[in-house]
Amino acid sequence: MLRYLPLLLLLPSPALAQAAAGWGNVGQQDSAGFSWTDPLWPDFWMAWTPATLAVFVGIFSAILVIGLLEVFWLRDGLERKGVLGLTTTLGDRLFITLLGSAYIFLAWLGFVGQPIWTPLFIAIGWGIFVFWKV
Repeated sequence: MLRYLPLLLLLPSPALAQAAAGWGNVGQQDSAGFSWTDPLWPDFWMAWTPATLAVFVGIFSAILVIGLLEVFWLRDGLERKGVLGLTTTLGDRLFITLLGSAYIFLAWLGFVGQPIWTPLFIAIGWGIFVFWKV
């Protein structure tokens, strides 16, 4: 019987851990103000958060800027042959940048996880490399 005495000391620990961690507050909403992950329109079919909206606005803005550059300023499309041996225009380089950035973020999330600040800087470096050398 005495050998079970240490086990009795462990019995109240789950209840104390729940009280200390605040398990009673798990289901309650925390209204702390702005959040990058809260949906903009809760009843909409797609979960548009400020982060997803910023990504899509950035992509479409880049496409618009590249399109305007090719229409009004660089009529030949600024074709060149880079280190990959491809003849690319500004639109091609933008596509390669976006595709490579998506792979960088997916690989980072698959192998490392969050936070994703480091792959952001790697993707910016990738974009600079692509527009400079490809």
